[in-house]
Amino acid sequence: MKLLSVLLWSSLLATMAPSAWAQANTIPSQPHLLVKGQGTRTVMPDRFGLQLNIEETDMDADAARRRVQDNVARVLALFKQHKAVEGSVRADNLRIGPATRYEQSRQVFIGTRVSRQLRASFASVKAMQDVLGALKANENVQVSSLAPTYSGEVALRRELKGEAAAKTRESAQGLAKAYGTQLRGLYSISDVAPNFAYGIQAGSWPSSDDLVTPPSPPSPEAPMNSIETTGSRLPESIEAGPITYTENVYAIFLISDGT
Repeated sequence: MKLLSVLLWSSLLATMAPSAWAQANTIPSQPHLLVKGQGTRTVMPDRFGLQLNIEETDMDADAARRRVQDNVARVLALFKQHKAVEGSVRADNLRIGPATRYEQSRQVFIGTRVSRQLRASFASVKAMQDVLGALKANENVQVSSLAPTYSGEVALRRELKGEAAAKTRESAQGLAKAYGTQLRGLYSISDVAPNFAYGIQAGSWPSSDDLVTPPSPPSPEAPMNSIETTGSRLPESIEAGPITYTENVYAIFLISDGT
């Protein structure tokens, strides 16, 4: 009896493919193996990003603009003093618009709001903490986000894709041998899950976790990869845990049943 098309999952089922990406491939009508390879690596962050929002509201629009520009100049000097990573400093254009508030169920004009966003990255937590210590954040100079990152992310993701692709072939060869079939060749390979014709939602790949009770949320003590804060309400110390990067590759290999 001829071997029907089968869907075999590799042992590397761990995460779902990003559903926002465009569909890249489809299931063939010929006998085939569909496998998934995964590359993953955990690294310590070596860049610490800081984003600030500088804002002023005043009936005198020019006065608000001048105060914003004065604070921008002060913050940029702090970035330079504490050796922000070269090329990481960004200053958005001025944003100017009316500011209102509600009083007794009606909207009241309170002046012109002027704002700018500044961003910079630092090579150590200490450098970023030193900037925060000198910043004197308040309602006009707000820390909107702190985000640890890894400077080698692009190269690492490229490497992980190569590892994941190699694992798809390794998995397919093992499955073909186990089922007494032979690989005829590669039909398609993608970093997007195929459009399944087996009743599974398109663009997703089921993981073993889908079959059991979902895991409980991480405990408050678990390391965080990013910290969100505003104004002067800053933690006494900033700690950054490891960051895990994962790349998935999906491959379809055409097979013969060996008869």
